[in-house]
Amino acid sequence: MRRRLIQSTLAVVLVVIAVFGVSLVIVETRTISESAKERVESEAVRLASIVDSRILAAEKISADLLGDQLGSDQYAVIRIPGQAPIEIGQKPDGDVIEATRTGDQRETVTVQEPRSAVFREVGRTLLIIGAVALLAVIAAVLLALRQADRLASPLTDLAETAERLGSGDPRPKRKRYGVPELDRVADVLDASAERIARMLTAERRLAADASHQLRTPLTALSMRLEEITLTDDLATVKEEATIALTQVERLTDVVERLLTNSRDPRTGSAVTFDLDEVIQQQLAEWRPAYRQAGRAIVSSGKRHLKAVGTPGAVAQVLAALIENSLMHGGGTVALRTRVTGNQAVIEVTDEGPGVPADLGARIFERAISGRNSTGIGLAVARDLAEADGGRLEMLQASPPVFGLFLSRTAVRKPEDEGERTVR
Repeated sequence: MRRRLIQSTLAVVLVVIAVFGVSLVIVETRTISESAKERVESEAVRLASIVDSRILAAEKISADLLGDQLGSDQYAVIRIPGQAPIEIGQKPDGDVIEATRTGDQRETVTVQEPRSAVFREVGRTLLIIGAVALLAVIAAVLLALRQADRLASPLTDLAETAERLGSGDPRPKRKRYGVPELDRVADVLDASAERIARMLTAERRLAADASHQLRTPLTALSMRLEEITLTDDLATVKEEATIALTQVERLTDVVERLLTNSRDPRTGSAVTFDLDEVIQQQLAEWRPAYRQAGRAIVSSGKRHLKAVGTPGAVAQVLAALIENSLMHGGGTVALRTRVTGNQAVIEVTDEGPGVPADLGARIFERAISGRNSTGIGLAVARDLAEADGGRLEMLQASPPVFGLFLSRTAVRKPEDEGERTVR
C-alpha cells in the first residue's frame, strides 16, 4: 500500500509537471526570443540616433568612439554615404538576430547579436524550471511517504489487533488515528475484543463454578457408592442407591443451573417450594461429612415455610454455606428459618472464630478467602440467590451468621408456625 501511494502521488506530480512545465518552457523560449529581437532593434535605433547627432555636429565618427555603445556580444555596421563602412565589435558566426535602422542623414545602422545568447538564456530558464520541478518531485515524495505512513501504520496496528484477537488475547487497544474510517474499524475491533473477553471470562467462570459446585455432590455420591460396596444388606443397598439416585438428579440440576447462569446470571426459574424439603435434603447430604469431622449439623425455626425461588439454586446456596462452615468454621452448624416481613430467611451459623475483620463485606468477592480455598463458593452462592430475586448477606461476622432472604407465600396452617429442632 505504501508503495502504491508513493507511485500514484509521484505519477500525478509528474503529469502536472509535464503539462505545465512544457507549456512554461514554450512560453519562456518565445518570450526570450522576442525580448532579444526587441533588444537588438532598440540598440539599432539608439545607435542610429547617436550617429545622426554626430553627423549634424560635424563630429568624427569612428569605431573607437562608438565601441562602448554596444554590448560585448553585439556587432554593428554603420554605413554613411560617401564613407567606408564602420564596424563595431566582432562579427558573430552562425545564426544571428539582426536589426537595421536608417537615420535621418540617410546612414544605415545594422546591429547583430548571436542567437547562441538566446539559447544560453533559454538554457538558464530551463535549468531553473528543472530545479523547481525536482523540488516539487521531492516534496511530493516526502508528502506521499508521510501520507502513506499515516494510512499504512494504522492498518498495520489494526491487523495486529485482529491477529491478537485471533490468538486469544482480547485486550482492546483503544488507539485512534484521526481518520474516521480507520477509527470506525478500531471501534468495531475494540467492541469485538470486549465481547470476546466477556465470553472468555464467562467460560472460565463456568469452569471454575462447575468444578467447585460439583465437587461436593460427587464426593457425597462417592461415599454412598462406597457404602453400597461395603454392605451385603439388601435394604441398606436399596436405601443408599435411592439416595445416590437423588444425588445424581441434584448433579444434573447443578449442571443445568450452571449452564443457565453462565448464559445470563440474572435469569431465574422461580417457583413456590417448601423450604423444609430443601433443608432436610441438605441435612441428609452433609450429615455424614460432619459426623466424620466430629461435628454436628442441626436445623430449627419456622416449619412449612413456602418460598419463591429455584429449589436447586437454594440447595446450592445452602450447600456453599454449609461447606464453608465445615471448612472454616467450628462446632455445631445450625440452620434456622424465620420470617421477616414478606420474606423467608434461612440463617446458617457455626461456633467458629468467624470472618476476619480485614475481609468484611469482601467475603462475597471472587478469589477472596480467609484460608487456602478457591474463594468461589460464596460468590457463586450470592449470584444464585440474586438470580431468583433473593439475596445473600453476612448478618454477623463473629460468630458468623449468613442469611439467605427469599420471597415467601402465605403459610397454609397456623399450627405449623411452631418451632422445631432436628438433629
